Amino acid sequence: MKRILLAYDGSEPALKALATTADLAKKFEATVTVVSVVPVHPGRAPIDPWDDTAVHKTQLKDAGEALRQLGIEAELLEPAGDPAATIEKIAAKGEFDTIVVGARGLNSIERFLQGSVSEHIATHAQTTVVIAR
Repeated sequence: MKRILLAYDGSEPALKALATTADLAKKFEATVTVVSVVPVHPGRAPIDPWDDTAVHKTQLKDAGEALRQLGIEAELLEPAGDPAATIEKIAAKGEFDTIVVGARGLNSIERFLQGSVSEHIATHAQTTVVIAR
């Protein structure tokens, strides 16, 4: 475990994923990159005004600062697109060996309507996926 990609959205599960990432990075002396994907929804209002670029910039800044306080310097990425697919592409292109993501605890109806990013990544990514709960 040398390159960790942390999928971060500022939620409580993401904070757990951040803590897990910090523990792993320290234990394995791994580099960390944090990604916060601005969701783009084709066919409707492209970017949610409550989940836009400014929100993600703040989330990334907060994650970077939290990691820095733990002694970890992280690269920060803020792409736009489908969150799960974008995280997978970044992981593959960047040759990350681990993705860490938080589990939101969606019920079956919520997963059907919204989709679960962590579930999608866990079943589609070509690398190790750690889901923090």
